[in-house]
Amino acid sequence: MTHPAFTPAEARQRDTFLALMWALSYPGRTATLPAGDALAGIGEALLDLETTYYTPDAALAALLARSGARRLPPDRAAYHFYPQVDAAALADIALAAVGSMLYPDDAATLIIGCRLHSGAALRLTGPGIPGEQRCQVAAAPELWSLRARSPFPTGWDVFLVDGLQVVGLPRSTRLHVDAL
Repeated sequence: MTHPAFTPAEARQRDTFLALMWALSYPGRTATLPAGDALAGIGEALLDLETTYYTPDAALAALLARSGARRLPPDRAAYHFYPQVDAAALADIALAAVGSMLYPDDAATLIIGCRLHSGAALRLTGPGIPGEQRCQVAAAPELWSLRARSPFPTGWDVFLVDGLQVVGLPRSTRLHVDAL
């Protein structure tokens, strides 16, 4: 039995979803997204009529609105998109849902633009990581403090995006900042 071929948009969405899945499956390892605007592409793969999002970026909000998802304030949105993390973004991130012990899946997913392979040295341990995994991320140090406030099983799944590279940090991953 043959299946119909993917349209170019469907193939791009599938490839984006697979890259995100592998990024979360192997925390700290870099996965590659398909060509195009990475944050908009991630939105295209994850958002639909039944999901919600927040972004402080007006241009990105216009692109994400095409998905049919509803834009909500940061304390109510399921997906958060930040092209960069500054003081205003940190204030919004602090409002993102972390779930509860009964419903940890009510936590938000954060998609954050940053620089990979430079900045703070992170040591990651936990499920999906044999021993430990190391990576470098140039992002606001306060981001790690905010993440540490909600121990597993609560907390956010985080995607760190640099160009077409993405690193996943599931909420189950323990993160240790070695140096800033």
